[in-house]
Amino acid sequence: MDSSSVLSDEDYDVISNPGQRSLESSIADLHHIPALTTYELPPSDAARERLSAVTLSPVDIQGYVQKALNASSAGKYPRDNITRRVYVDGVFDVLTVGHVHQLRQAKLSFPSVHLIVGVLSDEQCRAHNTTPHFSHLERCELMRHCRWVDQVLHDAPWTVNDRFIIDKRIDYLALEEGSSVNPEFDKERLKGYDVAKRLGRVLPTRMTTRLTAAPLLVSCNASEDNAPFRELAEMVLEQPGHNTFMDPPLKTSTATSVDSKTHDIGALGAMEDLEAIEVADRCARKQRQPAGA
Repeated sequence: MDSSSVLSDEDYDVISNPGQRSLESSIADLHHIPALTTYELPPSDAARERLSAVTLSPVDIQGYVQKALNASSAGKYPRDNITRRVYVDGVFDVLTVGHVHQLRQAKLSFPSVHLIVGVLSDEQCRAHNTTPHFSHLERCELMRHCRWVDQVLHDAPWTVNDRFIIDKRIDYLALEEGSSVNPEFDKERLKGYDVAKRLGRVLPTRMTTRLTAAPLLVSCNASEDNAPFRELAEMVLEQPGHNTFMDPPLKTSTATSVDSKTHDIGALGAMEDLEAIEVADRCARKQRQPAGA
């Protein structure tokens, strides 16, 4: 193919732009694709007063992310309006207000964002001592219906790495502030974020404060093999005159002895006491049923 067969800039102008605009100006137009706006219902006055992240506007969020990225030695907040691909991952069992506030902040971190959410599988969770109540399929479907989410990854890795970021064309990973010092956040997962931080590719989202504790979701079948719940069920059965079919749940101040050990029902750590008692009550009913019933 000789040089005469190659179209010149003038040829492109004639073919693609009857107005004779230059090739450079035509291409420049393609780089400014306005961000799609997501309609958001205004929060209630009560939510504004109680939940810290509710009042964050897109300007607040972008300003906060810009300050964090510019303070990083490796990254700077981009000045153009090109769509950025931002990634958030998690178990999302159950989906809480804290989760959706993080997704909102991730989506609004730049003028235009394609938000990708990775949902960790049941097998991965069990391998890391976490048993989801809802199946992976249901948790993915829940994410699909979230207004802020553009893409759901069903095969999200437990720990992100360079290959995953490149393959999925991820520009930034969103991480809630305080995760690195949160004892409940898996340390292996944090390793992937640490690598991205050194590259200036992690953007912070602010935690929502004053949230209600997530409910305790334990099935009766699963709890039979869980020693604390098995003992709690025995405690319910041993209460004098307690009828598991008629009586209300036990008061959380009750203390009794099981196998010569004293157990305080109110000392169940992060579990909601009333919910724990209700689970034990259901397990006690199950244990009372005859075999094969």
